[in-house]
Amino acid sequence: MMDWTDRHCRAFHRVLAPQARLYTEMVHAQAVLHGDRERLIGYDAGECPLALQLGGSEPECLAQAARIGADWGYDEINLNVGCPSDRVQAGRFGACLMKEPALVADCVAAMAAAVSVPVSVKCRLGVDDADDYVPFRAFIDTVAQAGCRVFVVHARNAWLKGLSPKENREVPPLRYQWAHRLKHERPDLTIVLNGGLDTLEKVTDNLPLVDGVMIGRAAYHTPYLLHQMQQLVFAPDQPLRDREDLLRAFRAYVENQLAAGVALKYMARHVLGLYNAQPGGRHFRQTLSQGFTDRAAGWELVETAIAATAHCREAA
Repeated sequence: MMDWTDRHCRAFHRVLAPQARLYTEMVHAQAVLHGDRERLIGYDAGECPLALQLGGSEPECLAQAARIGADWGYDEINLNVGCPSDRVQAGRFGACLMKEPALVADCVAAMAAAVSVPVSVKCRLGVDDADDYVPFRAFIDTVAQAGCRVFVVHARNAWLKGLSPKENREVPPLRYQWAHRLKHERPDLTIVLNGGLDTLEKVTDNLPLVDGVMIGRAAYHTPYLLHQMQQLVFAPDQPLRDREDLLRAFRAYVENQLAAGVALKYMARHVLGLYNAQPGGRHFRQTLSQGFTDRAAGWELVETAIAATAHCREAA
């Protein structure tokens, strides 16, 4: 979710799902050590509980970055060994590290020794054409012995050559049963399922067999689904809030950011999918995306988009 789940996106997602744990974009450990930390890992307190997702393969560097993240108040430090992009592979981090479980274990051990908050790992089932469950479980066991108790399992292989990152999210077959089996065989570990969970039915089917689910691009492209999942998992006795209500609950954050000099487009781009597949959804997206190119645009543009959408619903 690099370049997607920035602090403005997370602030909106917190409105949609008050009890979900949010994750940052993946940030390379070296960037945390030497870059603009406020820009890279800064966040609003309202986003918590929040996990900092790191990339890297140097144990000491990751330990230092994890310590910084913990000092900044993050509730969890996550090591990503699941991203398959060429850029990530070139830096020797992401999914290619699944071929080096001992190194991942060293990284986790160093990070766990540096912080008191949990250290988790996000991984795939394997790389390329690996189709044997046993090496996957062995990878998990090796890393667990180093101190990781929480694994977020994207239930697909990562193809390191021949597929784009987008294709890597769609072409390799999903094997949810591997995550189910892992939870059954390693009940002391926390297993969170990720990958293709884009409907309430899929969440309902899988959640009893694991400890949690992670929603990625589905939460971004169809954010109301995230609110529906919040209600399903945490508040089944409470009614769903309508989209207008949720969007207006985001207003205080937006206006605070506008007052700080942040252009509306940096926040509004994250809400474009709120009316996805709804009457007037196209008008909502068009009104916002055309209007927020104006540096002076403010909350009134959002209200105009809401009104345009409501008009389309009434006319339908």
